[in-house]
Order: sequence, then C-alpha cells, then structure tokens
Amino acid sequence: MIEPVTLSGRDNPLLVRLRKLARDPGAYRKFGLLWLEGEHLCSALRARGLQPVQAVVADSAWASPGLRALSCWAPRVVRVSDALFDGFSALESPARLGFLLTLPAAPMIDPEVATVVLDRVQDAGNVGSILRSAAAFGVRQVLALQGTAGLWSPKVLRAGMGAHFGLRLVEGLVPDDLVALRVPLVGTSLVTDQMLHSARLPQPCAWVLGHEGQGVAPELLARCVQVLRIPQPGGEESLNVAAAAAVCLYESLRRGLVLPAA
Repeated sequence: MIEPVTLSGRDNPLLVRLRKLARDPGAYRKFGLLWLEGEHLCSALRARGLQPVQAVVADSAWASPGLRALSCWAPRVVRVSDALFDGFSALESPARLGFLLTLPAAPMIDPEVATVVLDRVQDAGNVGSILRSAAAFGVRQVLALQGTAGLWSPKVLRAGMGAHFGLRLVEGLVPDDLVALRVPLVGTSLVTDQMLHSARLPQPCAWVLGHEGQGVAPELLARCVQVLRIPQPGGEESLNVAAAAAVCLYESLRRGLVLPAA
C-alpha cells in the first residue's frame, strides 16, 4: 500500500493548480496536465491501463477501501482534508478522489479511419456526448476545428465519461488540415433534400457536425461528398447536435454490420 503525502493549507501550489485545472477550460493547455475527478473517470483510466502522475484523495475517500485501492493505481498519492478537496472540486457531490494525468501528445491525423469532425461545436456537454457516441459506435478518431470546446477541458472530460481514453483526438485544426483525410466527408444540414436513411453512405467516412446554432460552415459543406438530413416527422426544428451525431454514427455502424445468415 502506498503511503500518502499529506498536504494542508489551501495555498499549497498543487492545490492552487488543481483549482485552475478544475475550473478553467483552457488550463490544461497551460500546465500540460489533466484533472480527472471522480471514481468513474479514474476507474476508466485504470481500465485502459493508463497510469496517472499522482492521485489526490480526501480523508473520507481514503477511509473507503475501494477508493483507497483505486487511488493507489497512481505512483504517488496526496491526501488532503475533505474541506480542502471541496475547495477545488468541480462536482456537486464529489467522490473526493482524482487523478492528475499528463496531457497526451497530439497525434497525427490518421487518414484512413472512420472519423468525426467537429466544426465549432461550443457546448462542452455536447462535445463530451459526441465523444461517447463515437467511442460506442466504433469511431476512433475525432478532429476538432478551431472554435470547438477544448476536447480535454474539465466539462468535456466529465461528459465524455472515459471515452477520451479510447479515442484519437486532435484539436485546434483549420479546414485545410482536413485534406490529410482520405475518407470522404459527409455533412449534416437542415437545408437538403437528401435523407440519411435513403443515402448510400461511404464506408468509412468522416461525419462533419457543426455549430449548435449555425450548423456546418458553408465552405466546409462544400468539401463534403454528401450533405444529409435526418428525417424529423415530429416537426421539431432540429435535433441537438449530440443527438444528431448519435443517429448518424449508429446509421454508419448499422450499414457496415455483417450479420450472420439466418
């Protein structure tokens, strides 16, 4: 069992850094570190065999055998009082356990794999939900154009629920960077007569999902081999972009499935 280092005083440099990482969407870029707060995210990291730099655990979590064992996945454990932990926690009901993880180096774009392209999707919850759908439906690469919520920001990490650790994530791109892709782009729009259910989808492809209010930029739609609309007979103006992503990615998966003979 690892013997934790005990910290006290809210002005400790580590705790000051944790407050910034937990609350500032861009702090991870400045520090090159990620703050994974809560049992679920920490367990997801361990399940992938990825090791954090250190764990930070509150007294109450250390007293729980399960959380204590999870915290010891890290090579170094820092223990603080519950009050100090709550001072930098971003959760309403924290498990009072978190991992510090080195920000993964940005990979090169894989030109051949099924991909999601995010064009200025700004809501962190939407971005995290899209990452979860991508991971669930077997899409392993997500490319984020400038103006999209930071893929590794705290709210996106929480909404992603561990999906980050199984995805190839590249952010800060401009449209011209997409020329590296050799799979065709498929766009989504409300102003097209081409319907998703009747279109011939390329396999694999790169789904392009756009800004919550403005949709995909016209210049990006012009690069798409197809621009499709999801049927909405209920009459709603549009689907939430995360819901639209789930529908499109499932449809791609469904078309590509090879089912056993009856």
